[in-house]
Amino acid sequence: MIHPDLRRLAAFAERPGGGNPAGVLLSDVLPPEPEMQRIAAALGYSETAFAAPEGAGFRVRYFAPTQEVAFCGHATIALGSVLAERHGPGRYPLFLQGAEIAVEAAAGGASLISPPTRSAPAAAPLVAAALALFGWEAEQLDPALPPTLAHAGNDHLLLALRDRATLAALDYDLAAGADLMAAHGLTTINLLWAEGPRLFHSRNAFAIGGVAEDPATGAAAAALGGALRDLGWPHGGAIEIRQGEDMGRPSHLRAEIGAVVGEGIRVSGKVQAI
Repeated sequence: MIHPDLRRLAAFAERPGGGNPAGVLLSDVLPPEPEMQRIAAALGYSETAFAAPEGAGFRVRYFAPTQEVAFCGHATIALGSVLAERHGPGRYPLFLQGAEIAVEAAAGGASLISPPTRSAPAAAPLVAAALALFGWEAEQLDPALPPTLAHAGNDHLLLALRDRATLAALDYDLAAGADLMAAHGLTTINLLWAEGPRLFHSRNAFAIGGVAEDPATGAAAAALGGALRDLGWPHGGAIEIRQGEDMGRPSHLRAEIGAVVGEGIRVSGKVQAI
């Protein structure tokens, strides 16, 4: 047994077997940092959320199998469902390492309000290196959504493709991907195909965390929402994201995009127990 109070949940899952598995450990005090890293590594999920009461809310830290991460969306959604079980539905402030967010907890699901967003065009050398990593050519990218560095608590590279088939055939070297992401301070590389202006298909490379791909990534969804707002994309106030389909773990994320530039994005999804 890794820890007697550790919960295993799948976030953004609309049915059993879908969504992104996350660990949640809600305790009176946070364990020591080495113990949190040990638990996350032993569990092996892309992230584990550790939470303890602090003031009017909860102090939260997130650990991947190999390192701590500043913010994790799917683990926050999973945490929200645990808070609803323990303390009832409601809005809970969450104090992260360097940011304050909130989760709206409900039975069977949750919504988070992300840290502030920002975005900028991705530098040409980074784009070239990412294309080489995945074995793609620049002509395979969708010019309607140019390569973008997007931030919502941590940094993500957004690469949009012209067709769904290229996304389905994703393959890359995990060690090379981890090196590239570490060199550029990236948490994920969000690979996208826009089926329409409000529906996206996503595959999210998370090599730096020791995981080739996430089946659902709330932090990247928030960063995408902020970037679309900055670009003037016709999002209509909300987008739907289908992720994990090519991994056999179908996931559904909804990101609501307010009009104020830089404000957090509301990301919602359902939760299933594992």
